[in-house]
Amino acid sequence: MKDIKSKVQNLNPSIQALDMKNLVSKTSNVYEALCVIASRAKQLNVDIKHELYQKLDEFAVSTDAIEEIHENKEQIEISKFYERLPNPVIIAMDEYFNNELHHRYTGRKKEFED
Repeated sequence: MKDIKSKVQNLNPSIQALDMKNLVSKTSNVYEALCVIASRAKQLNVDIKHELYQKLDEFAVSTDAIEEIHENKEQIEISKFYERLPNPVIIAMDEYFNNELHHRYTGRKKEFED
């Protein structure tokens, strides 16, 4: 994931109504458009989680006692930032409407051969 902070800076984290004609204009099928967006949202979700866990692992302290849990202010700030990020589906929808997503068909058979 490249520069998620700057990418979502001006993105509205709340859900908005969409024009279905605009959604279907690129794929000519609602299902295909939603599949493309959902696939990208899954990728974003995995990337964001991986990035978050990497940052939180820097602060991990291995101790044997359960009672010795320390709160780290940097850890809390990092967690708060990732909680405020827009949902990966919203980020994927923004990429889709800004023509930043490219999709292709793999293994698709011809339905009719004349």
